Amino acid sequence: MKGFWQRFGVIAALALLVRLVSLPLYPLMDTTEARYGNMARIMAETGNWLTPMFDYGVPFWGKPPLHTWASAAGIELFGVNELAVRLPHFLAALLTLALMAWFARKLAVSASATVMVLSTTVVFSIAAGAVMTDMLLTLGLTLAMVGFYCGWHGSKGWSYAGFAGLAIGLLAKGPLVIVLMGLALLPWLVWQHGLFRGVQQLWQRLPLLSGLGLMLLLTAPWYWLAEQATPGFLQYFLVGEHFLRFVDSGWQGDLYGSAHDQTRGTIWIYFMLAALPWSPLLLWLGWRHRRGTMSDWQALALCWMLAPMLLFTLAGNILPAYVLPGIPAMALLIAAALTPARQRWFGKVALTTPLLLVIAIAVLWLQTAEERSDKALLSHRSAELVDVTPLYYFDEVTFSGQFYSAGKAQLLPTEPRALAALPAKPFYLVGRNRQLDRLPRSLTDNCSTVKIGSRRSLLLCGEVATP
Repeated sequence: MKGFWQRFGVIAALALLVRLVSLPLYPLMDTTEARYGNMARIMAETGNWLTPMFDYGVPFWGKPPLHTWASAAGIELFGVNELAVRLPHFLAALLTLALMAWFARKLAVSASATVMVLSTTVVFSIAAGAVMTDMLLTLGLTLAMVGFYCGWHGSKGWSYAGFAGLAIGLLAKGPLVIVLMGLALLPWLVWQHGLFRGVQQLWQRLPLLSGLGLMLLLTAPWYWLAEQATPGFLQYFLVGEHFLRFVDSGWQGDLYGSAHDQTRGTIWIYFMLAALPWSPLLLWLGWRHRRGTMSDWQALALCWMLAPMLLFTLAGNILPAYVLPGIPAMALLIAAALTPARQRWFGKVALTTPLLLVIAIAVLWLQTAEERSDKALLSHRSAELVDVTPLYYFDEVTFSGQFYSAGKAQLLPTEPRALAALPAKPFYLVGRNRQLDRLPRSLTDNCSTVKIGSRRSLLLCGEVATP
């Protein structure tokens, strides 16, 4: 049996190694990764660690700064590249795995099985190397839930760790972490103890006032300073992002893009897909044990896993990654249900995710990345001209264009006078292939094609001095 558990650990290590190696192998792609990566680049370049910037001089009010701080710290250590901005999120995934391994041992559940299931779940594997807010939110909620359970059973130190987890979530994505934890704890309290007695026990067992004080001490200064630096932030973030975005799927107040509009209840479909390859097994286990009894931690893990779906069932503005905060609980439940009869095929199921990840990276490297990122296109600029030649985008500037041009990409001016002045000096021009015929002939007549990409092309315009 010991060798079997060790094999589970080897599979988890393999999955993590594949993800780690993949981090620098494909470019940041538009829009999410390239947008957040470029924000981190701007933060590291300007030294403004208080307010994340959507663009130079344009504050980003959509999310708190923890994910930007993490990627900007990576840039400070390793330079402007894919590994630098992705590695901190991979480390957050490792911390989440370590925390769940410790928690599993405390509950007499196989730590290696828990880590294997979690590290090979599709959404966790992807988010472990993606420049997004979701992994840090998941780390924060995981610490909060583990801290709550341990605090409920007498550990005051872990109680405070749980409130520190809420602080991480508040700096990663905002009050959403408190809502998710509330949606997990309230049903559990009612289920296990009844509402009145559950709330009474909560007050008696946990240091609520001092714990909330610690949470505010860790988070309130940044929120206050951010509002002072860019007035209007709190109104937009707390009301717009946390209320209007939720109730209005077509919310027109979004300053940084457009809201998603999915059919209500789609979050459950997202969960089934994001939790592969384990979601079918989860349903089967649920059916097999539908009449069985559950321990208090199993009941808590079930409520924890379901909390994101309960929150977003009636929301249309959703993404698949929104289910991620509940995935650690799913891994714990599945690991606890492992029996000797299921040992032979359990590891084989886990191996599908690293294999699919290798295939996905190959597809990205060979085809998709060029369509979703401008890295390859911009690499065709001449080394002699890249630092001294302006880079213009026709119609819109992509986030990947900003990241891979070190912020030099700018929108082509449309004013006749400014446009007429451009051919007098060399510049690079990027535009969608189907839109290049909209450019003035006076401009394109003095341009030569450098590279025709699958979606965009790179031109060199103006008079270029020859040696």
